[in-house]
Amino acid sequence: MQKTISAPPSKSISHRALICAALARGESIVKNLLISDDTLCTARCLNKLGTTFFNTSSGDIIALSKNTIPRDLSSIKVSGIPDKNFSDKKKTLDMDVGESGTTCRLITPIVAAFNNIQVRIYGKGRMHKRPIGDLKMALERLGTRFIWDAEPGFPPYIIQARGLKGGRVQISIEKSSQYLSGLLLASPLAQGPIEIELIGKKAVSWPYVGLTLQTMEAFGVNVEIYTLDQGSWVQREIKEIKYAIPGEIKFKIKPSKYTPSDFFVEGDWSNGSYLISAGLLLKNGLRITGLKKDSLQGDKRVIQILRQMGGKIYWEKEDIVSTYSELKGIDIDMGDCPDLVPTIAVMASMASGTTRISGVAHLRLKESNRLEGVAREISKIGARVNTFDHGLVIEPQPIPKGKTIEFSTYGDHRMAMGLSLYELTGINVVLDNKGCVTKSFPDFFQVWQTIINS
Repeated sequence: MQKTISAPPSKSISHRALICAALARGESIVKNLLISDDTLCTARCLNKLGTTFFNTSSGDIIALSKNTIPRDLSSIKVSGIPDKNFSDKKKTLDMDVGESGTTCRLITPIVAAFNNIQVRIYGKGRMHKRPIGDLKMALERLGTRFIWDAEPGFPPYIIQARGLKGGRVQISIEKSSQYLSGLLLASPLAQGPIEIELIGKKAVSWPYVGLTLQTMEAFGVNVEIYTLDQGSWVQREIKEIKYAIPGEIKFKIKPSKYTPSDFFVEGDWSNGSYLISAGLLLKNGLRITGLKKDSLQGDKRVIQILRQMGGKIYWEKEDIVSTYSELKGIDIDMGDCPDLVPTIAVMASMASGTTRISGVAHLRLKESNRLEGVAREISKIGARVNTFDHGLVIEPQPIPKGKTIEFSTYGDHRMAMGLSLYELTGINVVLDNKGCVTKSFPDFFQVWQTIINS
């Protein structure tokens, strides 16, 4: 019998909804919020700035210690930050972003938009190896001062914030689109209009910028987007822009106020990728609910990629049905959907023929060196895997069914979930750190057990 599984809420949108709600004067309701390690990091940072979170069921203030957060909250009430002016200039606030690159890169510009505040931002794990230099240069042009605690260009660092003064800035998103998303979220708080021009050689993970703009709009803030068309700047809607070309796109943001909203967080296509892929390996397939067909999430491309590999996937009303399929190798650029690489690489190792994945050099800067990690772990099942500067090539070999294989997750949630797909091929998968999935999908292994037993 075909099992039905619901996709978890979107981690990316949960971060953005929390920030927009916190910046709105008044009370917002955020429904279907993902309660995970990463989103709690963002909530705790916002709490330091004056945001209060309430359990909408009980009306109680949510204590943001790790041991007291109910993981099954259906919705929360967010009471926005009352004032962005801080009177105690000498006091330094400590903000722990954990291993959440999203929290770090989105909260840094938010902090910079406040007046008379000094904040030390730090994390753990590989967080202090994840670059922030491009964002720092843009914020310095807007009046922010950075003091490096250790290696320049990387956390930990101290922000001396005087508010954003407005003006023109340039930003490269070759390493992360979160630099641009953070600037966009903070710009409405500036003292004057801000114009942001995209520079660099390429723009990675562009769809996440669309999620930022969509969430800002839901909380009453509009951003003007312009693209270069035959030498003239033409205003565009975000849904018109499928990819960004540095030097040919810019954003204009006027000082404006976020307004309270009731906001529903849609399902997560990144985490949905493991469920959709699992259906291709099961005799009875899987039915997946909770994913939005017209979502701006870049990882909805997983359907297109798996179909290109031969996967039988179709929509049945609002549900996705994924059925058993024989897969083939493909040649694909995944620069806009890097979080899918562990999923697709694992599936490629079970296909017939070679797969070449390119455009993902920035995977070396994730929670782990995800590019080398994927190659090393997939090779344990016998596949021939070679990496190059911005991708990898996978040549499948017969699956060693019945064999026990110990895999390293590198503390990376996407590695843990992607490698778990091998369990559906007859391999006894042993992971060194299952707990790392709490970063984005805390209930993953409970859900996974129901899939294995289906």
